Amino acid sequence: MCGRFTLHLPPELIAGIFKVSLSTVFSPRFNVTPAQMHPVVRQTGEGRGIVPMKWGLIPNWAQDPRLGFSMINARAETVAEKPAFRGSFRVRRCLVVADGFFEWRHGGEAKAPFYVTLGTGDVMPFAGLWDSWRDPAGDAVETFTIITCAANGLVRELHDRMPVVIDRKNYGTWLDPATPTEKAKELLRPYPAERMTFWKVGDFVNNPRNDSEECIRKI
Repeated sequence: MCGRFTLHLPPELIAGIFKVSLSTVFSPRFNVTPAQMHPVVRQTGEGRGIVPMKWGLIPNWAQDPRLGFSMINARAETVAEKPAFRGSFRVRRCLVVADGFFEWRHGGEAKAPFYVTLGTGDVMPFAGLWDSWRDPAGDAVETFTIITCAANGLVRELHDRMPVVIDRKNYGTWLDPATPTEKAKELLRPYPAERMTFWKVGDFVNNPRNDSEECIRKI
C-alpha cells in the first residue's frame, strides 16, 4: 500500500513539468498522510489543471463520508471492476503529485521506516482516481485515491506493494478521459527498479504530525 508520501519540489517546477498554471499555492510536504489536502493534476473540458483534493476517495454515491478512510488506495488488479472505483477509472483519472514515499520494513519487534524516491530526485507522480461527493449541505467534496501494484525488485525488499508511477511520456494518455480503459490498464505496472532508490530514515516520520525535512534524512 501507500500510506505516506512527500512533495517538496518547487511549485514552479511542478507547474512546468505538468504544463499547468498555478491557481493554488502549496508548501513543501515531507509527510503527507491520509485525509489531508494535496495537489493532484486532472484533465477537464477546460484543459489540464492542478487542484487540491482530500486523500481518501469518497464515491459520489456514498452515504457516509467515513468510507474515504478505507479508500486511500485502489489495487491495480481490480480497480476497473470495483464499484467504488470503476466509474472514476473510466473518466476521472488523475496524477497525484509526489516525489517520494515511505515504506516500513518488518524486522524483529519494530518496523523500520525507509524513504523511496527516484535516483534523479525528479517528480514521481502516482496514478490516481478522483471523485466528487456532495455533503448534506450540497457542497462538493473532491477526493482522490492512489493506485497500487505489485512491487518491483527494489521495493519488494521493503513491501510487496507500491504506488503505480506514471512515466512522463504517458501523462496525457492517463489523464485523457477518452483513453479506453484497456489502454489505461496497460499503464498500471511497476516502475523500473533501476530508476529508483531508497534509504533508511529515522522514527521521526512515524508521527503524522511531524512534517519537515527531518522525515527524509538518511541515517
